[in-house]
Amino acid sequence: MKFKFDNTYIKLPGEFYQKTSPGKVKNPKLILFNKKLANNFLNIKSDLNFDENYKYSSNVTYNLNTDAESLDLALLFSGNEIFEGSEPLAQAYAGHQFGHFVPQLGDGRAVLIGEILDLNNKRYDLVLKGSGRTPYSRGGDGRAPLGPMIREYVVSEAMHSLGVPTTRAMALVTTGEPVFREQTLPGAILTRVSKSHIRVGTFEYFASRGDFKNLKILADYSIQRHFPELIHQLKNEDQNSNQDNGQIYLEFLKSVIDVQAKLIAKWMSLGFIHGVMNTDNMTISGETIDYGPCAFMDYYHSEKVYSSIDQNGRYAYSNQPKIAEWNLSVLASCLLPLISGFNMESEKTNFKYSVTEIQKVQNEVDSFNSIYKKYDLKNMQEKLGLKTRTENDELLIQSFLNILQDQNIDFTLGFRYLSDVLIQDLNSTRFYKLFNPNLPIQNWISKWKERLALENNSFVDIHKSMNFCNPIFIPRNHQLAKVIEAAEINQNLEPLFELLDILSSPYKDSDSKSESFSYPPKAEDVVHKTFCGT
Repeated sequence: MKFKFDNTYIKLPGEFYQKTSPGKVKNPKLILFNKKLANNFLNIKSDLNFDENYKYSSNVTYNLNTDAESLDLALLFSGNEIFEGSEPLAQAYAGHQFGHFVPQLGDGRAVLIGEILDLNNKRYDLVLKGSGRTPYSRGGDGRAPLGPMIREYVVSEAMHSLGVPTTRAMALVTTGEPVFREQTLPGAILTRVSKSHIRVGTFEYFASRGDFKNLKILADYSIQRHFPELIHQLKNEDQNSNQDNGQIYLEFLKSVIDVQAKLIAKWMSLGFIHGVMNTDNMTISGETIDYGPCAFMDYYHSEKVYSSIDQNGRYAYSNQPKIAEWNLSVLASCLLPLISGFNMESEKTNFKYSVTEIQKVQNEVDSFNSIYKKYDLKNMQEKLGLKTRTENDELLIQSFLNILQDQNIDFTLGFRYLSDVLIQDLNSTRFYKLFNPNLPIQNWISKWKERLALENNSFVDIHKSMNFCNPIFIPRNHQLAKVIEAAEINQNLEPLFELLDILSSPYKDSDSKSESFSYPPKAEDVVHKTFCGT
């Protein structure tokens, strides 16, 4: 299997990483392979090309797979064999975890195999997660249980289908070895693909050490990799991008703020709760990363928390925009020496910034809220079928959310079924049956229809447009729990295959076969807590 590797991170100074290799495992078995994603990267001269008909037998389990091709892939995606052209390493980074700074974290159970180019020469990281100890494991085993890796595979691919910037999953391999947590679990390794794994915490790693030389190298590398247009923009404005000119780093901060505001707004529009928004889990590229104790809300509540480790609700649903701004303020602090034009060659470490320089950076951080609200309002308007804007739209949106919360209505179905009201009598719709018959929702529907009349568009067309942005299928917690249980305990992957198939078309109307996947959990199936596999 031949990917086109072009490794650049390993060319950075040694402080950025430590070379390491994945640990070999006893008996790797390939249970999931994302052939469509892999085809984006396969060299045209590759010996192996996966067409649309390439699919594993539906009765495959992770205890039985004798297919020769899948055995070869299992060796590669487990790390037992190394891809030709790869140069494995573990990245160094720091991070604020639940608000507390940890000066050294790093890849404790992941190895960056290398960087692969897709057919359009766009660069992506190829990472094995759960591949064993690294120099940054801090006493951990570096391994991952099967359940959390299934969760990351399913949720990250669902997020992609939902149109959310995200890391992707290319393969999932079981190791044939146990992993010891609260109980003994089967081990697994996930292959993750990302635009990069540069985090806010990567900048903290160098800034906290006063290593401004490497901080500048990191910033320059990040700009070149993710925002190269900034270089051309400043050149066009006849500005020099030398080490004494901080404008490009201010523009870099602005760009990261924008992509993060757009990302968080998308999360909020889908009822997604990340669960662990530490600074080491915020990427510079604006992709969602690290699907630990994440969850999609069932019944709407603005303060909803699922993560078992978020005891105080720091990363609750409604707090996510505030936390994103907090994380970006940390990034801004790291970039302040570069933005202020601090001489990187100087040994002076007690450099003081002027009030003007600090205020300039603070202004950019303060802009996050307005940028986020712009994206959030646009997303929520579209969910209600609104393309134009009036001064009362925010009130209309919030009123609907208040009703969902007061009546404990499923967030996803509340929005999805709403469009039915435009083509059916209200009393006969799936939407109205979600509610206890009452005046608040009837009054709101009347106001909403009055607002839609200003759109100069037919209700039939608005119905269609709403269904394009309101999914009917999400990776629901109770369904994930059942899929993981079937795989871990009964060695049955059929429910996993079925769920992945359903989630690949989240906006498609349900049929008799798929309808049950759209339902919220029954009382006895509700999942109240989600867990990290660390």
